Amino acid sequence: MKIALVSDLHGNLVALDAVLADVERVGIDRLICLGDVATLGPKPHEVLARLEALGCACIEGNHDAFLLDAALIRSYTETPVVVDAVDWCRAQMSAAELAFVRTFQPWLEVALGGGATLFCYHGTPRSHMEDLLPSATPLELERLLDGRSATVMAGGHTHLQMLRQHRGTLVVNPGSVGMPFVEQPVGGAPTIMAHAEYAIVDADGAGAVEVRLRRVPLDRRALREQAASCDFPLRDWLAAQYA
Repeated sequence: MKIALVSDLHGNLVALDAVLADVERVGIDRLICLGDVATLGPKPHEVLARLEALGCACIEGNHDAFLLDAALIRSYTETPVVVDAVDWCRAQMSAAELAFVRTFQPWLEVALGGGATLFCYHGTPRSHMEDLLPSATPLELERLLDGRSATVMAGGHTHLQMLRQHRGTLVVNPGSVGMPFVEQPVGGAPTIMAHAEYAIVDADGAGAVEVRLRRVPLDRRALREQAASCDFPLRDWLAAQYA
């Protein structure tokens, strides 16, 4: 079984289409989305439509929850432009689109064969708002995993690709399809890279498992034009990221 893991799409249709094309070239059996689908980017409707058409399992990320509960984002951030961007996205959503977001699940466990398992979440197994960073110490990681165990533990949220071993478990963050960060932002806005990130979990059905991180280059001009095509709160900032 070969599973592609995507996360943090954030309304970036150019990036999602590039990843889907790469996935088709590589060949997979299943696609799983780890959340944060529509907000912050210029193409929320199109990204939601792609996912719904694919029929893949979707995990609820914090930004997905923000679409369903207008007050929730203010418990996560008070940054005006981020709050405005989420509010803008929510205002664009149809009842049918919000109904689709409500189908997202908090976590997912997948049997990979031979006793191997994959456990999927967004931030950590206990919270879609919690960061599991590459810099986490083993003790911090143990706390964040909250007693869950699997052959592969997979979550997104931080926009930072990661693959590490923790007490026999492979802990993976596929990175971000729509907004991959250069590094964890501290006290300021992040810097976005002009590629799309995802991961592949490849299991042979007899217990052997391989995890690969992939990066797909994107056309900067297409990204700038996509940002400029829509009057949303992050338009100018996002277009400048791809200059």
